Amino acid sequence: MSGQNSGNEPENGGMNPWVKSLMIWGGIFLLLLVVVSAFGGGAKAPGEAIRYSEFRSKVAEGAVRDVQISQDRITGTLTDGKQFSTVPIGNDPQLTELLDKGGVAYSGAAKEEMSVFTYVLIQSLPFILILGIAFFALRQVQKGGGAGGAMGFGKSKAKLLTEKQGKVTFADVAGIDEAREELEEIVEFLKDPNRFAKLGGQIPKGALLVGSPGTGKTLLARAIAGEAGVPFFTISGSDFVEMFVGVGASRVRDMFEQAKKNAPCIVFIDEIDAVGRHRGHGLGNSNDEREQTLNQLLVEMDGFEANEGIIIIAATNRPDVLDPALLRPGRFDRQVVVPVPDIDGREKILAVHMKKLPLAPDVNPRTIARGTPGFSGADLANLCNEAALLAARRNKRLVAMREFEDAKDKVMMGAERRSMVMTDDEKKMTAYHEAGHALVSINEPASDPIHKATIIPRGRALGMVMRLPERDNYSYHRDKMHANLAVAMGGRVAEELIFGHDKVSSGASGDIQYATDLARNMVTKWGMSDKLGPLQYEASQEGYLGMGQTARTMGGEDTNKLIDAEIKGLVEGGLNRARQVLSDQEDKLHLLAQALLEYETLTGDEIAALMKDGKIDRDADKGATTVVQPVRGSAIPKAGKRFGGEGAAAGA
Repeated sequence: MSGQNSGNEPENGGMNPWVKSLMIWGGIFLLLLVVVSAFGGGAKAPGEAIRYSEFRSKVAEGAVRDVQISQDRITGTLTDGKQFSTVPIGNDPQLTELLDKGGVAYSGAAKEEMSVFTYVLIQSLPFILILGIAFFALRQVQKGGGAGGAMGFGKSKAKLLTEKQGKVTFADVAGIDEAREELEEIVEFLKDPNRFAKLGGQIPKGALLVGSPGTGKTLLARAIAGEAGVPFFTISGSDFVEMFVGVGASRVRDMFEQAKKNAPCIVFIDEIDAVGRHRGHGLGNSNDEREQTLNQLLVEMDGFEANEGIIIIAATNRPDVLDPALLRPGRFDRQVVVPVPDIDGREKILAVHMKKLPLAPDVNPRTIARGTPGFSGADLANLCNEAALLAARRNKRLVAMREFEDAKDKVMMGAERRSMVMTDDEKKMTAYHEAGHALVSINEPASDPIHKATIIPRGRALGMVMRLPERDNYSYHRDKMHANLAVAMGGRVAEELIFGHDKVSSGASGDIQYATDLARNMVTKWGMSDKLGPLQYEASQEGYLGMGQTARTMGGEDTNKLIDAEIKGLVEGGLNRARQVLSDQEDKLHLLAQALLEYETLTGDEIAALMKDGKIDRDADKGATTVVQPVRGSAIPKAGKRFGGEGAAAGA
């Protein structure tokens, strides 16, 4: 891309930072060695070192020709021409007399005077080294918090995206066609602005990508970088905010200064809600640092000074908390919704990810897409990865449909925990609990079809009945909500019906929580209470303690009592509907529980066949049919044919 590094040379003048640091420390070490060798040990005396007693003996023998006497050393030449040196012992008053008797020529050696420069250097060297090391360490620390200089704390941390970091194009983005088309237009404007300027059009100043986590907002931004061919800066919203007031605003200014030098360019701010929240919602006197940063961002995007050629693209999954001034036209001219993909979008996303996998002939992306409603792009990428890992674990050369089905169950329901040991009584309780959910679901016309029922522990759940809608749902109706309440209560009712009031377990805690939340939303948010009417009684507001959103109930004490009564009535209504179904069809409840105990996992088709014919054609390809015999009372059925080992679970 133009305006970017080539990808082959690192920053900092083409030198690797680690090599640069190593060279600096090596230079300091060599400087220390030079100083020590120059000033630490002094000059080495010439000639052979001898004892002082030996020196006196040689003088007495006449073997010494001449000497030079200094304060701490005596050097000289022997009669045979060899040089020597020795260290005198104290002040020897007889030395000169001895030299005169031996006929030795002697003289004094002048003491070497140290220059002022050398003296000052030796005395100040430790302080210079300490200051140098401290300055170098400070630079390294501030490189992590700024742009790398000693005064770089307030520099922008925006990174210039290079092609070597993995180029992504619009061909790699699937399932969100409308959002992609909106952003393709921005790329076309950057490539050929005259085409739009002829009709008076102006380049958009900003685009806000809004969508749930995992829908592909960051991927879209990377695709823009790959397609635009212009410099692309990327930064996170949290990179602006520091504990020191004014640093964030300084980084915003520096980021736009860098962008101006590279215009036209794109600046991508991920998770902009970290810095763009409503002003005036901080602790006490508000968060001055975050608000100053936001104010600076607002001015830079659309203030007195125009920033031509700079397009801001931001992403968030919390548009409701953003400041209104940030969302107005002129700052973010476009708000691009990146939704969870529908069935066609999921099929396209799966096709993109499946290109990297060696697929078996039986893999059908359409079938997988139909069975994964509500999956985001990230979920589907994880599904393909899990399928590939399962195939590798099973020593297969190709990824087959079975691996995708098992991976889907793992992603949706969690990993199996077959090592969990449970008693036969707990297994039986589990089987009846899940059978209660399944049987009520079958008898509620508005309920989604059953995908799978299992009593094998998965994830945090000890058992599960998974339902999947026949098509993508964008809204929910009153009859379906009442059906979901009845299905949620089916497990609790089955336990009470079969084992008695005193033997009801805690396995329905998750069901009760789900039913209560659903009933509360029906009453307070969706206007589905005849007594309270179509009014909103519960609003969301920013938590004053920074804990996210908290619910605030609107109304007085009498209204709150009525809300609680209506919620209780809805949940108990679902409980009564489930009790009616299970009481009328107790034989089928026993039959389904026995099948779960025998097989541990049943598909929706197997449950439907069991309810219709009383048998499961699991071995139909071999010409065999298993007839499941219902059990009654407190008899504990023996474990029948098992698939995948021991395991059981209770109540989801």
